[in-house]
Amino acid sequence: MKINNISLSVVIPVYNEEKMVGRVISDLRNQLEATGIIYEIIAVNDYSTDSSQEILKNIVGISLINHAVNKGYGASLKTGLRNSQYDWTMIIDADGTYPTTAIPELLKNAGRYELVIGSREKKENAIPAERRLAKKFLNKFASYLAGHKIPDLNSGLRIFRKEIVLKYWELFPERFSFTSTLTMTCLVHNYDTIFVPIDYYKREGKSSIRPKDFFNFLRLVSKLSLFFKPIKIFAPISVALFLIALGLMLAYILGFIATFFDTIFIVLCATALQTFFFGLLAEIIIHNKR
Repeated sequence: MKINNISLSVVIPVYNEEKMVGRVISDLRNQLEATGIIYEIIAVNDYSTDSSQEILKNIVGISLINHAVNKGYGASLKTGLRNSQYDWTMIIDADGTYPTTAIPELLKNAGRYELVIGSREKKENAIPAERRLAKKFLNKFASYLAGHKIPDLNSGLRIFRKEIVLKYWELFPERFSFTSTLTMTCLVHNYDTIFVPIDYYKREGKSSIRPKDFFNFLRLVSKLSLFFKPIKIFAPISVALFLIALGLMLAYILGFIATFFDTIFIVLCATALQTFFFGLLAEIIIHNKR
C-alpha cells in the first residue's frame, strides 16, 4: 500500500563514500519496500576519487549518473532532480549519518505537507561539538528572517515536491546550501512544512564541510531574506542607526559630551530613514512581483 498515494524519486549525492554508500542504499531499499511505495533511486557520483563509482556500478536496480568533474552537493542534487520521473523527491546523504528507519515516518507526512524535514534536534545526536554552536546560531537567525521556528535549517534528509525546486531553480546553489535554500524558500512562501525529529549518527569518513561554510550559510540566508523579506534586514539596521543618533543626543543633554555633533546626528537620522524606506520599497516591489 502506498503511503499517502505518492510515488518517490530518491536522490543520493555521492562523493568519496565507499565505506557506507552500499549499506545506505541497501537499508534504504528495505525501508521503501516495506512501505509498498513506488520509487526510484538515483545515485549521483560527484567525481569521487575513491571506489564509490565501482561500488555503485555493481548495485542493481538504481540509476547511476557520473559527473565528469566535481560540481558540488547542490549540483549533484539538481542533476538527480533533472533526471527524476516522479513528482515527489527524497534526498539522503550517502555517509550513513541519517537513519533510514525514519523514512516511513517522514513518508506519512508527505502529501499533507509539501516539505518534510528530518530534524536533527534530539539531544543524543552525533553532531560534532564544534558545529553545534554555529548550527544553533544559524537556526535562530534563519527563524527570525523566515518568521517561523526552524529547528534544523540544513538537514540532508527530507521529502518535498519537485515542482518547488523547479519553480525557484535559479536560487539553488551548486554547493552545500541547497537544503538551506529549500527550507527558507518554502517557509517564506508559506508552503506547508513540518520538522520531524530524527536521530543523527556519527559520520564514517571525513566530512567535506569546512569552517568557512558557516559564513557561506550565513551569507546565503541573508541573501534569501533580501530576496524574499528585505524589510527583515533593513528595518533593524534603520532602528540601530536611529538609536545611535538618539544616544548621541542624550549624551549631550546629560552632559557626557561637551559638544553636540549635529552633522553626525543629522547624517545618522537621514541614513536611518533612507534605509527603512529602501527596505519598504523593496518589500513592495517583491510583493507586487508575487
